[in-house]
Amino acid sequence: MIRSPSRIVIPDDDPPVMASSAAFRQKLSDYDVQLYSSRPATPEDLSARIGDASIVINIRATSRFSREILSRSQNLRMISIWGTGTDHIDLEAAKAYGVLVTNTPGVSATAVAEHTLSLIIAVAKRIVNIDQQMREGKWPRGLATQLQGKTLGLIGTGAIGREVAKLGKGIGMHVISWTFHPEGTFAEWVSFDDVFRRSDVVSLHLRLSPETTGLVRREHFELMKPTAFFINTARGPIVREADLIEVLRANRIAGAGLDVFQTEPLPPDSPFLRLPNTVLSPHSAGMTPEAIEAGLALAIENVFAWLAGRPTNIVV
Repeated sequence: MIRSPSRIVIPDDDPPVMASSAAFRQKLSDYDVQLYSSRPATPEDLSARIGDASIVINIRATSRFSREILSRSQNLRMISIWGTGTDHIDLEAAKAYGVLVTNTPGVSATAVAEHTLSLIIAVAKRIVNIDQQMREGKWPRGLATQLQGKTLGLIGTGAIGREVAKLGKGIGMHVISWTFHPEGTFAEWVSFDDVFRRSDVVSLHLRLSPETTGLVRREHFELMKPTAFFINTARGPIVREADLIEVLRANRIAGAGLDVFQTEPLPPDSPFLRLPNTVLSPHSAGMTPEAIEAGLALAIENVFAWLAGRPTNIVV
């Protein structure tokens, strides 16, 4: 069965990515599409933007599809997410109201994995700290960490985790890993605690969910070697941020490379900004032209697959 959408809404293209996308111009030009170039200011604003649309292509996770929003959107039958995270959508409510939710898995795996490696190298080699000191007229000395021969521990081995494993092996690291459902032979499988206990670098690659919120906390950081580094390019709330700040302040671990945080954008009074043993980036690991365009194209293709009665990349 081929469905006919009454209207497609893109309620939150800010900063704009869809408006300038080749996929948008080529694939949606013949459809009734309402694109908003600002984010909804309130839940009521989001509800008004959805209106009588049957399809939403969701760009920003700041648009939260609560049970109340979904109950108001009586014609809504599909939410196609650009990205993989679904923590901003009440999935149980979506299922109850007959709203299909899809996402775009794997499209940014290469970009995020490369960014992860860049954070590992930057924090291990103290690149940011040394650069800053040199710009202040200093000629700093001190030892950096050699990564070849060290152990890279992965928490989560989806598409991104597997790419990080390849890159880690490429620079001569031994890879160990833990995930909820281990399969394959690309890494040595160990317990959750052993990843922290044995690794010289621990890198987090899990999806945020009720099961993973607050999963990594002080007791795990206490297992780490004092020379080890912690990397997070997944989601901030998976980590108990106060615990991480405490061990970094105390130099209980050697440092951290972070792309994601509990609160984003990072508040100006965040302790992370004053910690010299951190390297920070603004939740930008997947932001390459290639990854953006591939993800937007897949979000649109998911819509056409559903319209044709053959839905793909289904979350619920």
